[in-house]
Amino acid sequence: MADRGQAWIGILCGMGAGALWGMVFLAPELAHDFSPLQLTVGRYLCFGLVALGLAAPRWRRLVAPLGGREWRALAWLALAGNTLYYVLLASAVQWGGIAMTSLVIGFLPVAVTLIGSRDQGAVPLRRLLPSIALCVAGALCIGWQALAVPGTQQLLGLLCAVGALASWTTYAVGNSRWLARLGQVSAHDWNLLTGVMTGAQALLLVPLALLLAGDSPGTAAWARFGAVSVGVAVLASVVGNALWNRMSRTLPLTLVGQMILFETLFALLYGFLWEQRWPGLAEALAFALVVLGVLSCIAAHRRPTVAAAPAVA
Repeated sequence: MADRGQAWIGILCGMGAGALWGMVFLAPELAHDFSPLQLTVGRYLCFGLVALGLAAPRWRRLVAPLGGREWRALAWLALAGNTLYYVLLASAVQWGGIAMTSLVIGFLPVAVTLIGSRDQGAVPLRRLLPSIALCVAGALCIGWQALAVPGTQQLLGLLCAVGALASWTTYAVGNSRWLARLGQVSAHDWNLLTGVMTGAQALLLVPLALLLAGDSPGTAAWARFGAVSVGVAVLASVVGNALWNRMSRTLPLTLVGQMILFETLFALLYGFLWEQRWPGLAEALAFALVVLGVLSCIAAHRRPTVAAAPAVA
């Protein structure tokens, strides 16, 4: 693993990204008058404009190292990690609720960790099994009640959440590997370029969003929609993604997967504050299990460094 100080900086960046990303679960509730596609277009148009404004003064130097392969990677990463992911997540929240969506997204660390365990030099999977087991148990505690609720709308929400899980797993693995290849492009600049690409995709979706729009909400609803779009774009997409990319260059992919759990934890916390209630027993137990899962994964990544020291000496 990387130097211990750098590793803890990466972990703190992962926690910060989770705290900011957790807000995206609230956005569909805050702007419930608008469809998931409208929410996605609003958020990523704002993200694209902010990213373009930040990148514009250095644009030629920024894109100089990029070829066709890198631009194609930016296109599919923007689609998987932003555009498609958020359409599916917002649909899942509006149809199935925050708790159920958090349950499914809570499996992201398991999916990413399982894929990352095949990388060369990764911590052996058998040493990650306790962490994976704790994460799975925590995710099950988070949403077992939501899954027990019957209904077609709930099932559609679950399917959208599973789709969001697959979409963001693809992004997390692909983005981490591309960052490892691109030594000449900083994590911050890669995030800005991803934002510009996502903004271009959102612009292409504007006609479809207008075509599928229903009755026009009132002025207050539009003002709330604008505030939510700008807030989520700046805090979650710009700052949160920058923290995540900084972390991705510091930590191995197996530990990167565990950091996604903080998004689930903060999403639940914001949900409890929004609903003005305390967590139930199962939800409190889930918090404890998730935290223990992250700590056990950190411990699994620290042991090889300690054990290898005598051999190097």
